[in-house]
Amino acid sequence: MTYRPPTALIFCANLVVLLTVSRPALAADASPWDGAERAAVRLIAGSQRGTAAATVHRAGVEIRLAPGWKTYWRYPGDSGVPPRFDFARSRNVKSVTVRWPAPQRLTDESGTSIGYKHDIVFPLEVVPQDAAKPVELVLGIDYAVCEKLCVPADGKAELTIGGKGGTQDGKIAQSEALVPRPAALGADGTLAIRSAKLQAGGAKPRIVVDVAAPAGAAVALFAEGPAPDWALPVPEAIAGAPAGQQRFAFELDGLPPNTKADGATLTLTAVAGDQAIEVPFRLD
Repeated sequence: MTYRPPTALIFCANLVVLLTVSRPALAADASPWDGAERAAVRLIAGSQRGTAAATVHRAGVEIRLAPGWKTYWRYPGDSGVPPRFDFARSRNVKSVTVRWPAPQRLTDESGTSIGYKHDIVFPLEVVPQDAAKPVELVLGIDYAVCEKLCVPADGKAELTIGGKGGTQDGKIAQSEALVPRPAALGADGTLAIRSAKLQAGGAKPRIVVDVAAPAGAAVALFAEGPAPDWALPVPEAIAGAPAGQQRFAFELDGLPPNTKADGATLTLTAVAGDQAIEVPFRLD
């Protein structure tokens, strides 16, 4: 006599198979989290866009922070360690460009640092070697997180990216919108750096910067040197700005040994609310 399993058992078996087959599709937009309770990291994937030169996959490195913890921008200010991204083990990848959302000014007993006190997504632009094949993105990251004490952290993640849109598209687009847009010194705009001047005469030269911003907006200004070993002070707000503008100043200090400032180009980043701009300033 041939055994026939009950209809309910057949239904349950088919449901298990269906869920097993469907699960990878649900997980395709993000890798598992890697980290501890205070901080963890993962890769997320979005849709692709085409340019005249190449196909670009949109993706992101997402860092999750516990309440009260912070991590750092590419230039951390008075203290801290910026994230270091390694994609060398990726496959079918020609290049990966990391974009940096506008940071916050963070002040505590150790000084003024620059970074993020909330979950953050660093947008990625991934160019494949062969646009017809999926990208296998492999991330290694070293970063630091701080509450009252700073703790080194690291993470690993892998994600196959096919360029199709999914559940992470909105999160990636929101983070892309926070990346400072390039602007020129003296340009017009709702947020603009109207002027930057090198003033001599004190113990050390200082840079004075005037920023135009929406009325009532809290403005933050950050200054970076042309290389990571420049450690410029975080600009401070001072009085004396023209009407409708805010003035900042910082000493030309923290240069590497035996380095001359003449001819160097600084990067000035102004942030006001959800707007941010990035302006080059040549020291002549």
